[in-house]
Amino acid sequence: MRAGVIGFCFSSALIAVSAAVSPVAAEEGAKPDDNLNAVLWDQTAVEAKANAAAMFALARIRLDQALADASWTAAPAEQTGDFKNFPPAIVLDVDDTLLNTSNYQAWNVKAGTRFTPETWTKYVKAQVDTPIPGAIEFTQYAASKGVKVFYVTNRTKEEEEPTVQLMTKLGFPAGGNVDTFLSAKEQPDWKSAKGTRRAVIAKDYRILLLVGDNLGDFTDAYKGTPEEREKVFAENAARWGHDWIVIANPTYGSFESAPYKSNYELSADEQRKLKIEALKSWDGQ
Repeated sequence: MRAGVIGFCFSSALIAVSAAVSPVAAEEGAKPDDNLNAVLWDQTAVEAKANAAAMFALARIRLDQALADASWTAAPAEQTGDFKNFPPAIVLDVDDTLLNTSNYQAWNVKAGTRFTPETWTKYVKAQVDTPIPGAIEFTQYAASKGVKVFYVTNRTKEEEEPTVQLMTKLGFPAGGNVDTFLSAKEQPDWKSAKGTRRAVIAKDYRILLLVGDNLGDFTDAYKGTPEEREKVFAENAARWGHDWIVIANPTYGSFESAPYKSNYELSADEQRKLKIEALKSWDGQ
């Protein structure tokens, strides 16, 4: 999920993305990047693959349970009224939930650059993402059970066509005559928070599961301080691993921006200072 702040070696398509960076800068590298270990884990760790595969295996179990329980919903804030006879659906984020975008993160590490909407859109149009382990199989399983698969993403309307083309080619289920790809800004009230889009789905479907990599894929109360986010986590303790399934993503997300209150006007050094201050450290004694 890429909440407004927004994979292995560079492909020819990625070369086009990095054309603006001089070869010397790419070879020599810039300053040490805070995201290096996270991206390395995302791209090379078998533990990352195992985690994702395990979560989608759990999601399959929970899906079967939800189908057997007409009172089950994963969207308590949006699912109101008598929904027991609604057709079933699942709602999934795209970025680093279904598609691995670490090629873009790696490009930024190697080039010494940061996220920008312009380079991100260029990257999306290159269609070089790979599927997260277990994602295609799980969504296909859901579709085989008669469950409508909705993709609620903060990729923009401009980025929707290349994303749908790639996901269709990879084998993710399409929606048929139903628009199942709900991108950011597609409607006036479809902003980075996803509650309004979940509400649109909940009008006609019983939402069985939410699957994502960021707190904002589950609740709109995701932008607070680390302490406020911890409170939201605790308040929803019964949902984690039940009807809310999280795919681990250490490379970006609202966790990273929480220490500096999502103030992207701050320099990288200023953001880093506040992130370090948020750490709980052993005193060395």
